[in-house]
Amino acid sequence: MGDGARTGMSRRRSRRRGTSPGDTLLPNEGPRRILEITNVDFSMRQFLHPLMRALRDAGHVVEGGCAEGPHLAVLRADGFVVHPLPMARSFSPVAQIRALIALIRLIRRTRPDLVHGHMPISGFLARLAAWWCDVPCIAYTCHGFLFNQPGKRRRRLLSFLVEWLAGQITDRYMTVSQEEARDARRLRIHPWPEAVGNGRDPALYRPDADARQAMRRELGLSDEAVVVIAVSRLVRHKGYPELLRAMEYVPDAVLVIVGERLASDHGDRMEAEFAHAALVLGDRLKMLGYREDTARLLAGADIFVLPSHFEGLPMSVIEAMLTGLPVIASAIRGPREQVVEGETGFLVPPGLAAPLGEALVQLVRNPSLRSAMGMAGRERAKSLYAENRVLARVVALLD
Repeated sequence: MGDGARTGMSRRRSRRRGTSPGDTLLPNEGPRRILEITNVDFSMRQFLHPLMRALRDAGHVVEGGCAEGPHLAVLRADGFVVHPLPMARSFSPVAQIRALIALIRLIRRTRPDLVHGHMPISGFLARLAAWWCDVPCIAYTCHGFLFNQPGKRRRRLLSFLVEWLAGQITDRYMTVSQEEARDARRLRIHPWPEAVGNGRDPALYRPDADARQAMRRELGLSDEAVVVIAVSRLVRHKGYPELLRAMEYVPDAVLVIVGERLASDHGDRMEAEFAHAALVLGDRLKMLGYREDTARLLAGADIFVLPSHFEGLPMSVIEAMLTGLPVIASAIRGPREQVVEGETGFLVPPGLAAPLGEALVQLVRNPSLRSAMGMAGRERAKSLYAENRVLARVVALLD
């Protein structure tokens, strides 16, 4: 091993990690080169694009890196360079080593001052590559811990070890939910985790009578129809089997499902469940696929539902609350700090159709309750999840 390599290894081993938010790691003057890393193009488009804009507006040079996909066209049209990376949403060692090597090469080529990773696996690889390349500042945003998700004990233990190891080389550690920040501190993953939340624009997601009428005309629905809407990827852990069964108890409502299945999503396609629901619900089931106009579709609905088995801090719940919809969600991490039980919506046990159906019936049959909960939810979301405030917190931490 040459002297240069030995010096680099010594420098990496001696660097202090686990810095507090008040510690300064980089000079405060001038723009910095920031590299935002996530797993797939959908995440880059939905979660990172607003942050990249905010960092660019603050004067920094911002680039991204993730698996190639059609959603990146929006970012590239907005002037961002997004580097394609062979990211894989799996525990395959071969796939992850390939992604790590690609990340190291990208960091050596772009020489960023700060690398900011997102999502469990891509966030781990981004931080490991940044540490190996001696990047001055390494940041991470946790969008949910894998070890808190249902699954085999061995897999959960492995995910905890990965999170703990990566936490030791992380300068700025952020979580989207308060519970995950408490977990990170309690489990000594990082000494100073910051819960920054998620945010959406209240001017975009809002009650809109014109959008409501347009959405209903498009779907052939009357003004009196009660519309239940779900917006998420079409995967089993979003609770679709339970939701489809629950709708059988709610004969007076229409279910609109907005979303698609990503190519990288795991598990079955729930073809039997959707086929049965189409047979039983008939015209009361509307499958719209992926849409860019979710703000308009939400404005046309009456109730939002997300019966997930696990979440981080779901953006869709924030969007629905800002639109003035009562929310029915699972009583799990994330939604249970967003939804105030009995005030802005209902929290139900995950994985069960009957309690979900009861909550739906209660809201379907009570328009005044829907209105009161929706208004309370919008005020709560504006105070906690306004996009400009959330992004300002993150920019300040990275700045």
